[in-house]
Amino acid sequence: MNKTIIELELLYSDAKKDPSLKRKLLATSSADDPMDVFCKIACDAGHPITVGELLAIGQEYSDNQCKSTNGGNPDPYDSFEDTYETFLASLSSDSNIDPRSN
Repeated sequence: MNKTIIELELLYSDAKKDPSLKRKLLATSSADDPMDVFCKIACDAGHPITVGELLAIGQEYSDNQCKSTNGGNPDPYDSFEDTYETFLASLSSDSNIDPRSN
């Protein structure tokens, strides 16, 4: 399994156990550079993740889908799965913590 995916799973598990970490991660959505702040918080929590790695996960998934299409995908996708947004959506659906509260 991809190292970054493992780190994201561990970060998710830690955030579920630590309301403060969870709030910090959810609050990144309102930052000027959300993915950069997210990665800094992840690194501070012991999970080294870079912005490039987050983007690569979505692109790799999209590329693999294109390759697996019978005869090849005629047109590349305009965009691909956003790992950062998916992580936050999953984390926020886990409870009703307001990301703006301290």
